[in-house]
Amino acid sequence: MFPVSLEKNRELRERMDILGIREEDLEEKFIRSSGSGGQKVNKTSTGVYLKHLPTGVEVKWMTERSQGLNRFFARRALANRIEKLSGGTDPEAMNIRKARRQKARRQKRARLKYSKGDL
Repeated sequence: MFPVSLEKNRELRERMDILGIREEDLEEKFIRSSGSGGQKVNKTSTGVYLKHLPTGVEVKWMTERSQGLNRFFARRALANRIEKLSGGTDPEAMNIRKARRQKARRQKRARLKYSKGDL
């Protein structure tokens, strides 16, 4: 379906099914990307605009030069936003919490390590 591994395609499909996102509910438009790429970017419409009609959530994705990759990443971002709105576990929020725990643990170890020399 998208130019990524079969496993990533399968995971995206499963996640969209769990959240109740159907392809029929998506309005998809292709827009011109911005950024580096020169004349090629100015002539081709590789950016993707997605709108989930039942919820009204909109996503624009134009980071990649490939339209297929932008379509995949736009769907993943749309699933993240809908999951965040529904109060589910947002993968981004989980990563932030994990990083904060790791940082606190490192600071605690550093405090213990360097406070021993002061005795």
